[in-house]
Amino acid sequence: MRWRDGRRSQNVEDMRGRGGGSVGGMGAKFGVGTLVLMAAAYFLGVDPRLVMGVMQATQGGLATSSGPVQTSDPQDEAGQFMSVILADTEDTWSEIFAAAGQRYSPPRLRLYEGGTNSGCGAASSDVGPFYCPADQRVYIDLSFYKELAQRFQAPGDFAQAYVLAHEVGHHVQQLTGINDQVRRAQQRASKDEQNALQVRMELQADCFAGIWAHHANRSRSLLEAGDIEEGLAAAAAVGDDTIQKRAQGYVVPESFTHGSAAQRQNWFQRGYRSGTVRDCDTFGAGNL
Repeated sequence: MRWRDGRRSQNVEDMRGRGGGSVGGMGAKFGVGTLVLMAAAYFLGVDPRLVMGVMQATQGGLATSSGPVQTSDPQDEAGQFMSVILADTEDTWSEIFAAAGQRYSPPRLRLYEGGTNSGCGAASSDVGPFYCPADQRVYIDLSFYKELAQRFQAPGDFAQAYVLAHEVGHHVQQLTGINDQVRRAQQRASKDEQNALQVRMELQADCFAGIWAHHANRSRSLLEAGDIEEGLAAAAAVGDDTIQKRAQGYVVPESFTHGSAAQRQNWFQRGYRSGTVRDCDTFGAGNL
């Protein structure tokens, strides 16, 4: 990606190296049961409130607040890359919202190591990247990208950008009211229906990531040859069927919460090809 000359975001909180990786400042220990629960949220976007609420109940009520943190400018290349990509998502979604007569309020990105507190609860880096609607922040421990490249064989800078753009997609869902509508519907739904709604949420966030890639390429020529392929590889690597096959050797479609590898790739490509929000209606009948 051609990112080095890009604008850096003013919405980055670089918390790395600020006093250790314990969650909530209490050195929380995560047992096997907690890790099983967290595995449901490990890859890209399961609402962390669903997992962290259980964590807090079993860990003695860890702190859940996430107060104001001074914005900082990362000095390492990995942090600077995240800052530039976040800034580019800000430019893309500001333009799209403005065209609809609305104002885009960007999320904040918190980079951390080991563990952190969020408005959704205390989180270990085992949760993976996530968006918290309660404080409108994206949380990423950059060690996740080593896992993505090495264990899940999805390397590359655009693969990393896709992850961030997906989480920003959840922020767009929060701003537009989609998140709240889905959460209300899930409260009235069966377990299978809750999972199906979550899948549609995740696939729409993938489509929104594709929209960002479309505008980043068309307006700012950020992409290079092979970048989209990196994004598709990442989308496949975090498909529910891919993860289930790796973890247990078989696939249980009714338990999907993010979508299959093929679905995630398809919706990312839809957003990338069209660049328009109207083509990201994953909730329409028959749209999966």
